[in-house]
Amino acid sequence: MYWLLGKSKHQLKLQNALLVIASYIFYGWWDWRFLGLIALSTFVDFFVGRAMAVESGSRKKILLGISLFTNLGLLAYFKYANFFIDSWIEAWAGVGVSMNVSSLQIILPVGISFYTFQTLSYSIDIYRQKLKPTRDPIAFAAFVSFFPQLVAGPIERASKLLPQIERTRTFDKKLAISGLRLMLWGMFKKVVVADSCAKYADIIFDSPESYSGPTLMLGVFYFAFQIYGDFSGYSDIAIGTGRLFGIRLSTNFRFPYFSRDIAEFWRRWHISLSTWFRDYLYIPLGGSRGTKLNMLRNVAAIFLVSGFWHGANWTFVMWGAIHAALFIPLVLMGRNRKHTLDVVAEGRLLPSVREVFSMGYTFAMVCFAWIFFRADTISGAFSYIRGLAELPTPEKPITQFVYTVFLWISVMIIVDWFQRSGTPPKWWLSSKALPLRWFMYGICAWVCLKNFHTESSFIYFQF
Repeated sequence: MYWLLGKSKHQLKLQNALLVIASYIFYGWWDWRFLGLIALSTFVDFFVGRAMAVESGSRKKILLGISLFTNLGLLAYFKYANFFIDSWIEAWAGVGVSMNVSSLQIILPVGISFYTFQTLSYSIDIYRQKLKPTRDPIAFAAFVSFFPQLVAGPIERASKLLPQIERTRTFDKKLAISGLRLMLWGMFKKVVVADSCAKYADIIFDSPESYSGPTLMLGVFYFAFQIYGDFSGYSDIAIGTGRLFGIRLSTNFRFPYFSRDIAEFWRRWHISLSTWFRDYLYIPLGGSRGTKLNMLRNVAAIFLVSGFWHGANWTFVMWGAIHAALFIPLVLMGRNRKHTLDVVAEGRLLPSVREVFSMGYTFAMVCFAWIFFRADTISGAFSYIRGLAELPTPEKPITQFVYTVFLWISVMIIVDWFQRSGTPPKWWLSSKALPLRWFMYGICAWVCLKNFHTESSFIYFQF
């Protein structure tokens, strides 16, 4: 239907309207009541953007304030109201005062953190005169609600996605094939790797007191690859699906577990969020300008807000604080830009000993922080960490070491390693490798179907 409609500018509107309808059905399938939130953000930011283009001074600031208040207000209410109420009760309980206040039990709308940030960037860019507002409400609605990346990103900028939606698109066979390839690989990472790891990570994290240190280490290892396979797998599926519609979405992951320091990790992990905070919070706060103290304050603010963005729990704030503590020494030593996005072991099959050590240390620090991300409470996280030092006993043997899970993780690491430059090896895409490619695609699809479980969900849907 989509490609039959996109043959003229008039039909482009029908094509975009179909995208909007499909996106609203997709989101409403979860809970139709929350469609009003997307529609409200779309309505407010479309008309605020149009108005800011002709206003200046205080009126322009008021209009931007309306956009900020609407989007951040929705996010604060639905995501953080219960958190602030519970924190208020706990704070008074700490000094012996009992308060009979009940939580609101608000349902968190799926993906609200993603689409509110996406619409906010549109309004802010217009305010800064970096973007001209669109006059096409259907195209704007498609930009806000584009279903592949609606619920878990990548968080797209209007300057990149909106022009693609506003111009006539033609079917690109190579783009579609690359999209299908990416979708299949994303499904493997999610269904085979992430869900296999989740089964054992959940068992270990749900009752850490039952296991010895080595098993707890395995639990952290499983979760590290669960969240990577889960989130990067979803991003691959979203980007691949976008390509089927002739839409190029932003890269959200660049093999983060091959990073050689924390600064490089954050250039490779959840890139659309990291760059969002850089452009709309870090730089407005002063960025790297001013005194060293101001720069460190800005860095700390970014990581703490990033942690809080991930969830309404002090564990996420602690997770952000740990990354800030790891990042700040690099800033002080001027080494935070030592590794930008250069390819590790470029031109070589294997990394050097130094690179192996750097990647191993960075991965270990990321895993340490994941404990707080996964734990339900900060005290639970510290209890888990204390358990890491406990030696195996007959009552607490080493368990949950599953060879098939390590096999799938190894396959993912090897495939990522060979395409760490950003594209698959040339020999893999050559015509001579066609039989091998189709054989591997078939194996990959079969393993995905064999491991598929309908009850599994994506971790980042809760954010």
